[in-house]
Amino acid sequence: MQKHAYIKAAEHTAYGRLPGRSAIELMGDVACKLFSDAGVMRQEIDGVLCGYATTFPHLMLASLMSEKLGLKPSYAHVVQTGGATGAAMVMLARDLIRAGRCRNVLVIAGENRLSGQTTDASIQTLAQVGDADVEVPNGMSVPGYYALLAAQYMHRSGTSEADLAEFAVLMRKHASVHPQAHLKDPISVDDVLGSKIVATPLHLLDCCPISDGAAALIISADPGEVAITGAGQAHQHQHVSAIADIYQTGAAIAKQRALADAGTSLDDVDYLGIYDSFTITLAMLLEELEFAGRGQSAALLRAGVFDAHGKWPLNTHGGLLSFGHCGVAGGMAHIVEAYKQLSGKAGSRQISGSRHKAFVHADGGVLSAHVSLILESEHS
Repeated sequence: MQKHAYIKAAEHTAYGRLPGRSAIELMGDVACKLFSDAGVMRQEIDGVLCGYATTFPHLMLASLMSEKLGLKPSYAHVVQTGGATGAAMVMLARDLIRAGRCRNVLVIAGENRLSGQTTDASIQTLAQVGDADVEVPNGMSVPGYYALLAAQYMHRSGTSEADLAEFAVLMRKHASVHPQAHLKDPISVDDVLGSKIVATPLHLLDCCPISDGAAALIISADPGEVAITGAGQAHQHQHVSAIADIYQTGAAIAKQRALADAGTSLDDVDYLGIYDSFTITLAMLLEELEFAGRGQSAALLRAGVFDAHGKWPLNTHGGLLSFGHCGVAGGMAHIVEAYKQLSGKAGSRQISGSRHKAFVHADGGVLSAHVSLILESEHS
């Protein structure tokens, strides 16, 4: 079995309102740019992994995108595991490479979720992660599910609304210098706390925006600048009502599996890409993953630990909270950014000091599906 798989190239479109461009067009745009960057010929792509799209729920989307892009893969598969889909596709691509099934795998996703779908349709579609008999009929929404988690977590850990607001401010700070980010205007803690309540205790600015956009990567057997050295998953529940302990959602299990797979530890990690659909998502994950003690993640943020030039630069593109959330591609942007920072391709946003090892974590549903990835620079 081949030891590693490599990220040969990673790209995304701008995120935000991109009217007149369908999910297929957005994915086509990013794929064409990716092929140019990677120096990989289309006939060399023998695997295609495509994320689902709520605005274009085609039953054979991977086959359709292969047709549109002029690809003839020996393996094509649509993956659907909520917000964890992007990381799960990268993990699967790595497994396909290491098993010798494929040599170059295109991982792609995109949606025109902002301009191509009404807000009501988006809310109703996403709410279906809830229990169909107990939760959905009572009018629950995704912000509502996370608000329940937030209320319990804040009570138990001592985390405050102001603590959560700090994460929204940091993500906006990072997005403000990224030309492709959805939201760039600076915000303050007071702005977050003063924004309207969406689902108590979550304010509007505690929630990620709905965006249009697409992202893609080429995972290859041929050596590249960034290797995927570890990966792990965990699935302990689907519904919020089935969570036995909010301190143990499964994130820590996925992390341990990825670290063991890579033969490394958190002490070696020097970049973080952590899923942040809501500020409470980010706080809970950072603490369950043990980058901070319970109730202490905001204190570390204020100390500069998660700044672009801190010990653990966090979501330096701005995360879902500010860079934007366009479905599967929203979570994939964390991987694209980690690749760019590790390979030194972040341009004017390149963080100081060489960074050698990134930890990326994504979750789908209501902290339901967890996927952790270890990415390592081949320059280290």
